[in-house]
Amino acid sequence: MQRLDTPLTARVTLAANIKRLRHEQGISQEALADLAHLHRTYIGSIEREERNLSLDNVERIARALGVHIAVLLTEPRDDS
Repeated sequence: MQRLDTPLTARVTLAANIKRLRHEQGISQEALADLAHLHRTYIGSIEREERNLSLDNVERIARALGVHIAVLLTEPRDDS
């Protein structure tokens, strides 16, 4: 578990943003993989923070989700 005073790593941030956006859009890992032209198990391993992605694949996923690549790499704001 991430400590509250510790900044998120890029891998954790990326995984959380992909998963959040995918859920918000109501698409499965398999559907996202199809849209990004990647394998479905690859998307799952990204969301589990097991993969170190290339920028090319981050860009593919961003395009598939319809967001700018920066959205995937930006830490979520704590608005609570």
